[in-house]
Amino acid sequence: MSEVGPFRRLLAYMKPHRATVRLAALCSILNKIWDLAPPLLIGLAVDVVVLREDSVLAGFGVADPWHQLIALSVLTFLIWGLESLFEYFYGVLWRNLAQTVQHELRLDTFDHVQQQGMAWFDERQKGDILAILNDDINQLERFLDKGANDLLQVSTTVVVVGAVFLALSWQVALFAVLPIPLIVWGSFRYQRSLEPRYAKVRAAAGQMNALLENDLSGMSTVQSFTAEEHELGRVEALSNAYREANREAIRLSAAFTPLIRMAILVGFTATLLLGGWYTLEGSMAVGAYSVLVFMTQRLLWPLTRLGETFDLYQRAMASSTRVLDVLDSPTELQQGDFVPEPSLIAASPVSIDSVSFAYPGRASLFDNFSLTFNAGTTTGVVGSTGAGKTTLIRLLLRFAEPDDGRVVWCDRPLDTWSLNALRSSIALVDQHVTLFPTTILENIRYGRPDASDDDVKKAAEIAEAVAFVEGLPQAWGTMVGEGGHRLSGGQRQRLAIARAVLKDAPLLILDEATSAVDNETEAALQRSIQRISTGRTAIVIAHRLSTVRHADRIVVLENGTVIEDGTHETLLARAGAYARLWSVQTGERR
Repeated sequence: MSEVGPFRRLLAYMKPHRATVRLAALCSILNKIWDLAPPLLIGLAVDVVVLREDSVLAGFGVADPWHQLIALSVLTFLIWGLESLFEYFYGVLWRNLAQTVQHELRLDTFDHVQQQGMAWFDERQKGDILAILNDDINQLERFLDKGANDLLQVSTTVVVVGAVFLALSWQVALFAVLPIPLIVWGSFRYQRSLEPRYAKVRAAAGQMNALLENDLSGMSTVQSFTAEEHELGRVEALSNAYREANREAIRLSAAFTPLIRMAILVGFTATLLLGGWYTLEGSMAVGAYSVLVFMTQRLLWPLTRLGETFDLYQRAMASSTRVLDVLDSPTELQQGDFVPEPSLIAASPVSIDSVSFAYPGRASLFDNFSLTFNAGTTTGVVGSTGAGKTTLIRLLLRFAEPDDGRVVWCDRPLDTWSLNALRSSIALVDQHVTLFPTTILENIRYGRPDASDDDVKKAAEIAEAVAFVEGLPQAWGTMVGEGGHRLSGGQRQRLAIARAVLKDAPLLILDEATSAVDNETEAALQRSIQRISTGRTAIVIAHRLSTVRHADRIVVLENGTVIEDGTHETLLARAGAYARLWSVQTGERR
């Protein structure tokens, strides 16, 4: 975490908007200056009524009292007009700035999150990341929308009213401003006390968001295990923790305003009594006394809002810290600038060269592991759970990094590649298909955003998806729902294969693409896989050996080691591990 304070970090981030901040601040200050003018007008009006031809305005050449009042009326319209004009300006500027900074901060943070390696996500809860991207950034927007203006206007009030008091009576000014040092000191003390409390509030909000997101995503599991009461209890516990964290902050922030009011009472009473005494003694004009009384109220009462403003400020700073910590987190995945020609990619094998790898806190999975996937061929990778099949895919896509050794393609280690060039050269069909809450057509088009509708439908035809799609009431315009929940597992897999077909990448990776479908759907998917694998490098990860039986080569993994390597027929003839798995899956052995 950075040692620089959150406010300075936020200002550094907002540097491109410095001109807008200055203009908005100027409008806030000018609005408050004109807002403080009416008490002066009241004092001048009292002075005209009491002193008539001897009033202050008479000294400016307006001798007739009635003409003086008319002049004051014109000034009133002018001042109120300027106050209203600058209130409009600062409202537009601060609000638009808040929206712009919120928009940019959310985009920058999301883009930075997208650049992180999978290990970064493994260490964080998705719900907490969502809380940062939504709740925390919204909290900052609320401060910029209102709190920044309030702080500026309170500061302007203190300076302007202090100057007026000194001009009229430094003795009364001395007593009137007595509470201000106490208020400022108390404000900073409260600020320091509130900071850790609101950090705790934001952390609790993140934890609760993470649980809610997890429960909503896994609602079918919750209901199938009749665990509704259990989950309600967990949500209740975290919600209580969030409530208690807020209560601690509220208990402290709520006490601020009453204490400020008592301090204000001292200053207001001092002005009332001392100024009144000077006026009765004749050493102060009645108009000046009126100005002092009104100005004291305009000076001190706005300070009661400091509690609310500091509360908003501390919430915003706690949120800013969480957002900027994510934005400042280093991108763990370093990349090069190598972008090979498409013809070179298609003709080059992919080699895993003496790689050692272990997940954090776990035993080594690969130890000096080597394997080459030949260009233009289909390689099946099989083995029991935990053998390292999916980890191979993570290494190829750089979702994981080797602890030692390297992965080479086009005679260049993958860490010298541009990440965009690398991942654009790979089409992945994962066992956990991700579909987006849009139409079937757009979900397939995700493989190549500039593809025409005809290209999309041709890809779907190769994936044998056309029949079921056109059988739906809205056909290609069917909304798949969040995560594609309106479709069956087999239908989702066909759309994923169609998406990979449309991408037309030189390296195709299928990770358990037929693991969750029935035999008929598996047969259709196998036909699609064979069609799209022709003429390109393909890696097919499978538990079901029937999925890889037609592969050019089959590799059997066990505990991170290749124990068998060959075609389906040669491996069966060896009567080894592959042959045993085959006999179990085909029912020849029980």
